[in-house]
Amino acid sequence: MRVLHLIAFLAVLVTAVVAWTKEDHEIFDLVSAIEAAEGKGTTFYSWLDISPTASTSEISKAYRKKSLQLHPDKNKGVKNAHERFARLGVVAAILRNPEKRERYDFFYKNGVPRWRGTGYYYSRFRPGLGTVLTFLVILTSGLQYLVQKMNYNRDLKRVQEILDKARAAAWGAKMTPVEGQRKVKVNLGGGPRLDEDGNIVAGKVVDMVVEGENVYILDSDGSLHPVDSDTAVPPSIKRTWFLSLVTSLAQKVGGRDGAKIDGARAEPEGAGDESDDASGTASDAAGSGASTPKDEGGGARRGRVAATTMAGGRRKKVVRRK
Repeated sequence: MRVLHLIAFLAVLVTAVVAWTKEDHEIFDLVSAIEAAEGKGTTFYSWLDISPTASTSEISKAYRKKSLQLHPDKNKGVKNAHERFARLGVVAAILRNPEKRERYDFFYKNGVPRWRGTGYYYSRFRPGLGTVLTFLVILTSGLQYLVQKMNYNRDLKRVQEILDKARAAAWGAKMTPVEGQRKVKVNLGGGPRLDEDGNIVAGKVVDMVVEGENVYILDSDGSLHPVDSDTAVPPSIKRTWFLSLVTSLAQKVGGRDGAKIDGARAEPEGAGDESDDASGTASDAAGSGASTPKDEGGGARRGRVAATTMAGGRRKKVVRRK
């Protein structure tokens, strides 16, 4: 298995290193354009009406003949006449160049590859920053969801193993259900440890209770915790990093807005209290029109106190220096 993984890894490296050249991309584009304009399966040779073994002079002769047929002056009003004529010149130039023709003959015999490399598609489509970021978010979120699903399946398998061990310890080898509760010790695995008697035992032993088909973990205080498939956390798109970030930001913004609304609602109540205090102070002020009983010698003092209060607070007492 390790050898297969190594071979696959080396194949990926070779594929990443070996990239198509600029001339190959030019041939790919021409092949696709000719098949789209002239018909499926049209090749450079069939378009010029020559054999794949034609000489350079035969290629030039066929090009002159075809160029007279496709010249834009003789095809006025024909759609894409200029593009077809220009494409014909590029095809003839490739076939008259020995190196480029050898490269085209390779794809002519073996076929144009379906996957033409990331550089080819990027240079043709040139996605913007938003497209790239969207792709990365979708890719990373999908991978995270895949990891969640793998962990969920692993946890389900682990829970089922614990259930089988507990039931086997309670029911015996025949796995016949027994009525009532049975307290058992289940080895959950792990490193070696010492038991109560000082003996070395393998793994971590947990006290469990089996009651019918139900299995519980027994705590030291006597409480029971059920062990079932609900213990495993199922995968969720909402728990991927991007949606979790958006949800967290939305909750924070919503909490701030709620605090502002609560503060705005609390302000009128305080304003009412201040207006009541102000009205009460004004009624006590001299000349306010309110009937206030006066005692001898105290009216002037109360008038000064009221005036001081209206000015912003009680007047401070002057302390004479000794």
